[in-house]
Formats: sequence, structure tokens, C-alpha cells
Amino acid sequence: MDYESLNRILSSVASGNTSVGDAVEKLKHLPCEDIEYAHIDHHRSLRKGFPEVIFGQGKTTDQIVGIMQKMLIQEKIILVTRVDKEKAAEVIPHIPDSVYHQDAKMIITKKEDIPIQGKGIILVISAGTSDIPVAREAFLTAESMGNQVKSIFDVGVAGIHRLLEHKTIIDQASILIVAAGMEGALPSVVAGMVNTPVIAVPTSIGYGVSFGGLTALFAMLNSCSSNVAVVNIDNGFGAGYMASMINRI
Repeated sequence: MDYESLNRILSSVASGNTSVGDAVEKLKHLPCEDIEYAHIDHHRSLRKGFPEVIFGQGKTTDQIVGIMQKMLIQEKIILVTRVDKEKAAEVIPHIPDSVYHQDAKMIITKKEDIPIQGKGIILVISAGTSDIPVAREAFLTAESMGNQVKSIFDVGVAGIHRLLEHKTIIDQASILIVAAGMEGALPSVVAGMVNTPVIAVPTSIGYGVSFGGLTALFAMLNSCSSNVAVVNIDNGFGAGYMASMINRI
């Protein structure tokens, strides 16, 4: 439940259009609702400005559907991350207005269009084509949180001229999210070009000594560019969320 919904209920009570009993019924699960396998945080939109996001990996179809159905009563938008194609196909028929984004492994359910709340452009960049799934998770998260988001894919350091061709949009961005595997060098390069925050996302893409993204993670943590912050390996969602929070300030 967000501020708008809460204000609408309280205003309706104040005007006499809604009874106290009806208002209590609508608010009885605030701040959380226990459905045995989950404690749903209905208060999160009020505290943080965006609903709880469902981490789909490890959850059954019935659990995801059950959580979504309870959230839909109070929320305008629901995000489910880390959902494979087969599980998504089982979830979608139960939840109206849901869309599965296979490239990002995300289900997004919207009751209405989300207004733009961000103050600038968030630009999502991937080093390689193989990094796109993580970059898309960041893109869709930031977009769902009410931001203008653009993207550039496959402009890694193996052909740096590809990145430089996009300098105009890079300079226009308020926050940049850069996803890279292998040696993880691209965020440092991008950060050296701009005076804005760069959120680096190490991906698990790479050969043996990439160690599932650890090499990229360590490289990003050791960046000599001072405007780089780093999220966890493959955590496109975390990068998109953080970028959105910064973009609202």
C-alpha cells in the first residue's frame, strides 16, 4: 500500500463515504500478512516508495501465485525476479495483466502505467551480448520504479570505439549502470568519462579464472575511478533499484 492509496482510504473515511469498519478491513494486513510460507510486507511501499519484490528462484509456482494474489489487493505493480520460462508459463494464467520478460527472467504485473518519478535518465550499458540478461533485469527494475531508462549493449573494452560512438547519450545520463563479466573493466572506463554515479554490476560470464564473476567483482571493487559503486554478482535488480533511489533525490 502506497501513500496515495492510504490517503484515499482515510479521506473517504473523513468524508463519510467509507465506514470505519470497511477501512479497518482494508488496513487489517498492514504492515504484514502471514500466509504460512511467507510474511508479505504490505507496508514496504509506505516506507520505501516501492512494493516488496518477489525473488522467484527456489519458490514453487503455487507460492509465487499466492504471494502475488495477496499483493495485488493493495499494490499497483509487482515484480518477480529469477523466474525461468517454464515456471512463468504456470504463473501467468493465474495473474491478470502479467508479462514475462524472458531475457531478464522477470514477471511484471501492472494495474496501471507508472508515472515518471526520476529526475534524469538512467542509462544501462552491457559490456557484451552475454551480459544482456543482467542488464535487462536492471533496466526493467529501474523502468518499473518510474524512471526514463535507455540502454546500450555490447560495447565492451575489446572494441572501445563502439562505446565512444555513444558519448552523447552517456553524457546526458544522470546515473549509469554498467554490467560486465570477463575482466570487468568497462565500469572503470565509463566512470572515467563522466561526472555522474556509475553502478557496476559484475556478471558470472567468463572463462575459468573468471571464477563465476569473482574476477569482475574484484576488478570493480578496485576501480581507480572514484565514482564507481558495486553491487553483487549478477544483481541487476539491485543495481536498478539503487539507481532509481539516486534518481529520485
